[in-house]
Amino acid sequence: MSETIIEFKKFGFQYKAQAKPTLYDIDFAVSKGEKVLIAGPSGCGKSTLVHCINGLIPFSYKGDMTGSATINGKEIRKLSLFKIARTVGTVLQDSDSQFVGMTVAEDIAFALENDCIPQKEMKDRVQKVADMVNIGDFMSHAPSEVSGGQKQRVSLAGVMVDDVDVLLFDEPLANLDPATGKQAIELIDEIQKKTGAAVIIVEHRVEDVLHRYVDRVVLMNEGRIVTDTTPDKLLAGHFLRDCGVREPLYVTALEYAGVSASEDKHPWNLESMVIDTKDTELVRRWYKDTPSSIDISDRDVLMSVKDISFSYEKNKKTVLDNISLDIYKGEMLAIVGTNGAGKTTFSKVVCGFEKPASGSITFDGQDFLPKSIKERADHVGYVLQNPNQMISQVMIYDEVAFGLRNRKVPEDEIQKKVEEALKVCGLWKMRNWPVSALSFGQKKRVTIASILSMGPEMIILDEPTAGQDYRHYTDIMEFLKKLRDSGITIVMITHDMHLMLEYADRAVVFSHGRIIADDRPAKILTDREIVDKASLKETSLYNLALKCGIEDGTSFVQRFIDYERNEVRSHD
Repeated sequence: MSETIIEFKKFGFQYKAQAKPTLYDIDFAVSKGEKVLIAGPSGCGKSTLVHCINGLIPFSYKGDMTGSATINGKEIRKLSLFKIARTVGTVLQDSDSQFVGMTVAEDIAFALENDCIPQKEMKDRVQKVADMVNIGDFMSHAPSEVSGGQKQRVSLAGVMVDDVDVLLFDEPLANLDPATGKQAIELIDEIQKKTGAAVIIVEHRVEDVLHRYVDRVVLMNEGRIVTDTTPDKLLAGHFLRDCGVREPLYVTALEYAGVSASEDKHPWNLESMVIDTKDTELVRRWYKDTPSSIDISDRDVLMSVKDISFSYEKNKKTVLDNISLDIYKGEMLAIVGTNGAGKTTFSKVVCGFEKPASGSITFDGQDFLPKSIKERADHVGYVLQNPNQMISQVMIYDEVAFGLRNRKVPEDEIQKKVEEALKVCGLWKMRNWPVSALSFGQKKRVTIASILSMGPEMIILDEPTAGQDYRHYTDIMEFLKKLRDSGITIVMITHDMHLMLEYADRAVVFSHGRIIADDRPAKILTDREIVDKASLKETSLYNLALKCGIEDGTSFVQRFIDYERNEVRSHD
C-alpha cells in the first residue's frame, strides 16, 4: 500500500475577511510517487487549497479551519512553517515574489545555504539543477534581469535543489513559451520518476499538462471537489466544460464530428488515443462538409514600423534587428515567439519606454518617435505582463479609475466606464476590495480593465490571458473582439497558441530579434520549421488531421477555427 503524505478529511476553510467559506468538505489525499493535477476555474478554491498544503494557511492567511488536514499524519495547524517546507517545495505562479538571491546562482542555492551544505557540494548541486532547467548560462544574472519564462525556471531550480517529499507547482506554465512549457511538463515528469516524490500541479491548461500522464485529476468548482478521477474518465465526460475549463482542442473537434471521446479510447492524450475507422470517416466527413471562410478584405495601415533596431546598453546585445511591420486598423494581431525573442522589447519601443538605435515608426500617418510616453499613451494602451508593475492604488475601483481621473474625466462618466470594464473582466463584485486581496490572475484582470476603461485606438496586451481560466479568458477575449469590430486595433503578445488560433486575424513570429513569419495563425502552427525555430507548439488539431489521414492539416485547422467563430461563438 502506498504511503499517504497529504490528506484532507471533511476539510473546510473560511478567510477572516470573508462572509462565506472558500473550501467546503474537501476529501483529498496524495500518496508518495503520485502525480496529481488540480484544475478548475478562477475563484474555485485551487489557490486556497495550495496555501493549505504548503502552510501559508494558517501561518500567513488567517481564517477558520474545519475538519482535518495532515502532512505525514500530523495536523498542518500543529506544524511549523519550517517543518512543512521540509516536506513540501512550492514553485509559485508569481516568480518575482519567490526570489531571495541577488543572482540566479544565489537564489537556487538559498535552501542549501540554510542547510549549511559544504560549498563545493552546493556549487555542484546548483550547477546540475540549473543545467537541468536550461538556466545554466544565466547564473550571474539578477533574477529580475531574465525573461518571464526564465524566472519560472529559476524558481523551479530553487525547489528542485532541495530534497522534499512533495513538489507543488502553482500554474507552472503561466509565463513559459509553448515549447518551454512542453519541456517543463517533461522535466516535471522526469523529476517525479527519478525522485519518487509526489507531484501536485495546479494548472487550468489541462491539455498542456496532459502532454505527460498524470495519475489523477482533481477538478474543483465553487470551493468543492467536483470529481477526483483518471484523465480518461475526466475527458470522457463534460466535467471540464461544465466548470468553465477548456477541453483539449482535439476532444472538441472530435465532438463536432460526432465522435465520442469515451474512456475505452483513452482520450487523455491524442497520441495514445484509439481512433477507429468509423471515427476517422466521421472526422473526414465533417472536414469535407465544413466550409472555410477566409477574410481577405483590405485594411488601412494604423502603425508602420520600418527597420527598427535596438540593443540594451548594458550588454550591447542586439534585441531587435531591423524590424519592419505594418499593423492595420481594426485587426487583432498576435505576436508570438520564444522567451527573449524581442516581443516585449518591441512593445516598449512602440510605447516610448525604450528609444531605438535606428528606424522609424508612424501612427496614422504621423511620425510617432518624437512623441512623449504620455502622448503615445493617448493612442496606444499597454498592459504589462506582470500586473504588480502597473498597480499603484490600494482599492480596485480606484486603480481602474486612476487613468481617467488623471485625464480630468467627469466622475459620472468615470463611473460608467469603470463599471463596464470591471464587469467585462469579472471584477465588478470585487470593486470595493483592496488589490492586495487578489490572486495574480485577478490582478491581471484589474490592469486590463484599467486600460480598457480609457479607450485607446490601439491596445497592446502582454500575455493578456496568463493565469485566466477559460470562462474569464473567453469573456476578456470576446470583449477585445468587440473592440476590434468597432475599429480598435488589438495587439497581443502571447504564448497561448489557443488564443492565437481562436482570435487572431494574423500572427507575427519573432525569433532572435527578427521577424521570421507573418501569416494566418493556422498556417504558422502547421509549419514545423517555424514552430521549431520559434519555440511554438503544433496544435493538436493538426495532429488529429494527420491521424485521420487528412493531408492538408492547415486547412483542417482553419475550418475548425471558422466553425467555432461562425457556428459556435456566434450563437453563444
